[in-house]
Amino acid sequence: MLRSLSIGVAGFEPTTSCSQSKRSTKLSYTPEWIDASYREAGFETPPSRYSLVMDLVSVARKLRREVASLRFAPPVACVYNPLEYAWKPHKAYLLRYGERYGDRYGHAGGRSGIDALFVGMNPGPFGMAQTGVPFGEVASVRDFLGIVEPVGRPDPEHPKRPVDGFSCTRSEVSGARVWGWVRSRFGTPEAFFERFFIWNWCPLAFMLTTGANLTPDKLPPTERDPLRAACDRALLQVVRILEPRMVIGFGGFASACAERALGSNAPPVATVLHPSPASPAANRGWVPAVESELIRLGIALDRPVARPREDDKNYAPLSRGAGVHSTARRRGGAI
Repeated sequence: MLRSLSIGVAGFEPTTSCSQSKRSTKLSYTPEWIDASYREAGFETPPSRYSLVMDLVSVARKLRREVASLRFAPPVACVYNPLEYAWKPHKAYLLRYGERYGDRYGHAGGRSGIDALFVGMNPGPFGMAQTGVPFGEVASVRDFLGIVEPVGRPDPEHPKRPVDGFSCTRSEVSGARVWGWVRSRFGTPEAFFERFFIWNWCPLAFMLTTGANLTPDKLPPTERDPLRAACDRALLQVVRILEPRMVIGFGGFASACAERALGSNAPPVATVLHPSPASPAANRGWVPAVESELIRLGIALDRPVARPREDDKNYAPLSRGAGVHSTARRRGGAI
């Protein structure tokens, strides 16, 4: 059975239902529209119950090919594409957490889709650039997410920004904050990914000759526009696959990218504080700040921890805290 997709397209009318304090809009699409949509996006096979299991991997592969063909002039000295040299851990992340938990094809209680898709900007030099996982601080990916896979090296490799993969001893502050919050709030990866997912808008990391990081918004238009087109297409497909009720950008740049990529009929797009150590507000207390913002957005943070499926032979459970404790009250209309 094909699923309904929750992104608006011209020519399709939403069906709206109201219940007490919560109003939800659901868009239903015909199989013909779904087939055409995926073929236009470059996929050879339209989605089915089986092919949807591999959709995130297909999106990442296509994005990998598209951005690999782009060229960047000085002051960019090196471009890292972890979808190439760190593909194995990236694919493991997509398969293990993008498709399994929450049963995308039929949630308990009949709901579909996830509560929210979090969107980051691009890889950090000691995060995704090392592990292939968004905000992929090495210790968090290895010890909490349980992912350890071989990582190659970019070519060329900046001497001041070596890629050591899971042997990297540097810690990425942003990644440690994000996954540390997930661990302390939700207890297990399963509990988080049952309701949420994290995707980086751009998979490339840019370095200057000094080794300093260059963010995608600093690129000239002739280089930025083709990159933007490829990354926007990928994000749109990710939203079509995961059906989030909300898209939340870590920082204003990511949310602006989501708004542009998804258009006016997409799920609501919101912004929360970026966990970067360059942000004074984040340094004053990122976790309480972001949880306050999520509660204001209607994201409930007091749900019980989900347990791994006992029949999932591909999952090796980790010993983690068994409970989630929150003093936050659930508000009417909370996701």
